Amino acid sequence: QLQLVESGGGLVQPGGSLRLSCAASGFNFDYYAIGWFRQAPGKGREGVSCISRSGSSTNYADSVKGRFTISRDNAKNTVYLQMNSLKPEDTAVYYCAANRLYCAESNAYWGQGTQVTVSS
Repeated sequence: QLQLVESGGGLVQPGGSLRLSCAASGFNFDYYAIGWFRQAPGKGREGVSCISRSGSSTNYADSVKGRFTISRDNAKNTVYLQMNSLKPEDTAVYYCAANRLYCAESNAYWGQGTQVTVSS
């Protein structure tokens, strides 16, 4: 059974950091690119970052460039999103998704999401 489980969310003050994890099981993790997406209250889903199957290629939304870093450990079937210099506008539910296609949303497998709240 394919499963993606996000963790690491929480409440953090502006300027703080969090590291999200996306743990995968039930499929050949090495064959899938992984993306992080987020959805804020009242807004549509937004692509945040994605990483290729090998980890050699990464992509970031302009809003997070220079602050977020995506990485993966294929030996642990896990992808990470290091989030630094967090802003209130980063508040959202963050989802990871596995896809054969790099940085694609359609036909992806999704996790249940983890809440990130940036507030003083």
